[in-house]
Amino acid sequence: MATRVLQRAGRGLQHTTRGLQTSGQVPAVARSLSGFREDSWFKSLFVRKVDPRKDAHSHLLAKKEDNNLYKIQFHNVKPECLDAYNELCEDVLPSIHGDPEYPCELVGTWNTWYGEQDQAVHLWRYRGGYPALTEVMNKLRQNKKFMDYRNERGKMLLSRRNQLLLEFSFWNEPVPRPGPNIYELRSYQLRPGTMIEWGNYWARAIEIRQQNQEAVGGFFSQIGSLYTVHHLWAYKDLQSRENIRNAAWQRDGWDEVVYYTVPLIQHMESRIMIPMKTSPLK
Repeated sequence: MATRVLQRAGRGLQHTTRGLQTSGQVPAVARSLSGFREDSWFKSLFVRKVDPRKDAHSHLLAKKEDNNLYKIQFHNVKPECLDAYNELCEDVLPSIHGDPEYPCELVGTWNTWYGEQDQAVHLWRYRGGYPALTEVMNKLRQNKKFMDYRNERGKMLLSRRNQLLLEFSFWNEPVPRPGPNIYELRSYQLRPGTMIEWGNYWARAIEIRQQNQEAVGGFFSQIGSLYTVHHLWAYKDLQSRENIRNAAWQRDGWDEVVYYTVPLIQHMESRIMIPMKTSPLK
């Protein structure tokens, strides 16, 4: 079958070649068509062998020196309840963050300024991975103040979702910083199977974007929406953001990173966020 297909293709290419020569076109075109016949048809008939991956991308990309797990929460609040929701969070969340009985930390808590409106974003760190997450969840079920908070919060929300994340080994760990700042959360939905490529390019790209200390943290999802990447950036204001991002294009290698990573993305989203009063990231 494959032989007959190639024979038909060869006859068609011969007719095309004779037509081009009759019309006076350069013989190089014929050579090009001949090369197309030899390369493209054989490539389409045989499947390229891909070596199987020997390890999960989470093992290859995550930090080895610690065992941190992150949880990001997106809460869509009823517009008329946003102020009350913020006050409720500011009353309860810092008490969990500051209690040594809970092996977790509130990294940051924000309201979305540009992007999806009337939204709160909370980022938690669990030192100790999944066991720490389970321990916190079990203890919170016994915490009356938290359970009251959760019941009251439920009356204020339109929807909520969360993800469990690991941090990329080449990003800094998020640490408290002085303010005031605005924060940008850039979220990328990657094509399945491309996380390793993304990590390889961004391991070099982050060096370009560290000069102004705007890089806060980089994470990839483990549970929730998969093949999702979140990059968290801090800027003094929107004009600083514009200046810093434009300056990146003047540095060697940034254009290459953008060129090669854009095809890996299925969907991307940018949120500009304002820290809540009690957020450790100001």
